[in-house]
Amino acid sequence: MIDPCTAFSRRIFIRNGMALASLASTIPAFIQDTALGMVSQAARNPGLAGVPDKRILVIVQLGGGNDGLNTVVPYGSADYFNARPSIGIQAPGAAASGQAGVALELDRKIGIGLHPSLRGFKELYDGGQLAVLQGVGYPNPNRSHFTSMDIWHTARPGGKGDGWIGRYFDNTCNGTPLQDGAICIGRTAPLAMLGKIQNPVSFESADLFRWMGTEVDRSMEKAYEETNRAGVLPDVPERSQAAFLMRTALDAQVSSDRIREAVSRPMKAPWPASDLARQLRMIAAMIGADMQTRVFYATSSGFDTHAGQLGTHARNLQQVGDALAAFQKELKAQDNDQRVITLVFSEFGRRVKQNASGGTDHGTAAPCFLIGTPVKAGVHGTHPSLTDLDDGDLKFTQDFRGVYAALLDDWMKAPSSKVLGGTFTKPKIIRG
Repeated sequence: MIDPCTAFSRRIFIRNGMALASLASTIPAFIQDTALGMVSQAARNPGLAGVPDKRILVIVQLGGGNDGLNTVVPYGSADYFNARPSIGIQAPGAAASGQAGVALELDRKIGIGLHPSLRGFKELYDGGQLAVLQGVGYPNPNRSHFTSMDIWHTARPGGKGDGWIGRYFDNTCNGTPLQDGAICIGRTAPLAMLGKIQNPVSFESADLFRWMGTEVDRSMEKAYEETNRAGVLPDVPERSQAAFLMRTALDAQVSSDRIREAVSRPMKAPWPASDLARQLRMIAAMIGADMQTRVFYATSSGFDTHAGQLGTHARNLQQVGDALAAFQKELKAQDNDQRVITLVFSEFGRRVKQNASGGTDHGTAAPCFLIGTPVKAGVHGTHPSLTDLDDGDLKFTQDFRGVYAALLDDWMKAPSSKVLGGTFTKPKIIRG
């Protein structure tokens, strides 16, 4: 286990040039977020008893507060159309009204369908790879983007402390960091991934995930090359601080080379053109290269639809649905679909009633999605009442920490009570 002094010295070392960077303009933030992710190959500790090192969790965050009522449409309820006279999605088989479109059928008996732009999700649902979790939220909801996202990321009511995925690694790896245990596609790592010991590698582009020391000081190139050739220089004591820092440089280079080589490989399935598809394409490539990474994180933004929601929301949802459908096809072509579950969530939903600007304002509970061959496909849980409201907002019917608990206990085989700090009712969403 690396002590805090050693970890701090390592960050100083990296920040002074022996580093990887995603973008030159964001080097300080990147270094701070990813330094602990670059650890010694010797510190890798897979194969812990009971921990399935071949299972992977992918998390997709929909930033801005996705409108759950127009994503999973309760078209069987007249109250839905009363609350949304101009933006309500019509029932399957009905004539389309304006730009709203007609829902894609999920469950005719309970009157639930998908937004018409989510054809990718419908394909996954029909193929037995999509679980729809209704009414996901938490007690005493907060309608601030930042606070609510912090609550989701920490799995704590106040949104304070380290992240739930970070705690997963801290608990299951006995305090020993894993090389590339978690990877985030983005400039900075989300709070969810930050632990006390284990922190993720974070980058926007694999091409820029490289050592940039010579761009700071050309004189460093020779020393860096000698370090990477030898691992540790001959005249440096094996257990010294200098030796540790030299091994860190080597491991960083190995990690960089491995990731960039993986992402450069051709894909087996066709992919759409969107930023989320680009992120998931990189993740699929790293999974296909059999990297040791257990958790990947991607984000899609633009879901804060206060005005003119119909067009913006339709475009955003189409990108999400198409990208995740392509991701599953790629995993299937790799024969990796049994190894991966993807969680799709947003920090909150929207208010039940549309506003005067043809949009929706910050709300509370909303659906989440689990995608993958190992999930129990179907519509899970109870849809919140559209009339028994909390100051105009939906009352949650499933605590999101129960969803996390199911993923931790039943998929990642980790002790959810230790990670989450309590016991929560779990939906039965994982096969077996």
